[in-house]
Amino acid sequence: MSLIVQNLTKKYGEKVVVDNLSFEMDKPGVFALLGTNGAGKTTSIRVILGMLAYDSGKVLWEGKPFDAVNMSVGYLAEERGLYPKYSLLDQLLYFAKLRNVQKKEAMEKIKHWSERLLVEEYIFPPKTKGKGKGKANLAEQLSKGNQQKIQLMAALIADPKFLILDEPLSGLDPVNTDLFKEIIRGEIAKDKYLIMSSHQMPTIEEFCSDIIILNRGKTVLQGNLNEIKKGYGRVNLFIKSEKDIASYISMFGLKIQNKTPSEYHIKVQGEDQAMSLLAKLIEEKIPVVKFELREPSLHEIFIEKVGSVHEDE
Repeated sequence: MSLIVQNLTKKYGEKVVVDNLSFEMDKPGVFALLGTNGAGKTTSIRVILGMLAYDSGKVLWEGKPFDAVNMSVGYLAEERGLYPKYSLLDQLLYFAKLRNVQKKEAMEKIKHWSERLLVEEYIFPPKTKGKGKGKANLAEQLSKGNQQKIQLMAALIADPKFLILDEPLSGLDPVNTDLFKEIIRGEIAKDKYLIMSSHQMPTIEEFCSDIIILNRGKTVLQGNLNEIKKGYGRVNLFIKSEKDIASYISMFGLKIQNKTPSEYHIKVQGEDQAMSLLAKLIEEKIPVVKFELREPSLHEIFIEKVGSVHEDE
């Protein structure tokens, strides 16, 4: 199986909102679609899914035109789309029917995911004493976090081979963030194809192997995340010491990027420069609690790539 997006372009009048987007997923895994607000991420997703028409390009799944209606695909949209006045169970059964899931199987899936996501009491309300089954819950009665859980259930109910998650962790508390991450890991373990869009760079680093960064519809960086980081080299040095070492840092002509009460973040040109500083600290018998030399984070790379484009403009 494979997903191929080739020279995808979407315009609104003269404004180009997706400009020759191209990437390929030739094996299961997680692909990240990144960018600032208004960069074209959500529009790209909607075009890939066929929710919006595109002006030029191709979207292929297994060598054939992508057909979201008839293929196994799940979509968690950034803008949540539940019907506020309808019961949660009825909505989930409706979404299952749209994906050709029979009612018996759908009920089994709903029970499974409601237990996993801790929303069983809302979908299957407990019986009220002397009044039979409990009153059905409506979507508008749920918190935003619980509504997000119902949306995730709708995306997973047909056990899709291909998943698109647009800001899946947005607005979740730490407990539910970990719960969503656990479920995402479970889907990855099933050899599924995932596209994830998020502003949370640590989450992208945790899950995604390949990335695209968009800015105003254009691709400004693309490739394997590990290889991109290796290309920068290990230029971030973090030193934690119980003493003030600012004078030693300036002695080597280094710039402090950030300083906390006990830790320094320093930009270096390479390992030799970092090791020379460490050797000097040891020579001066200055206790070093932490000495970490690493590649730049995705957050730093993102700021560099998107920031430089904005400066040029």
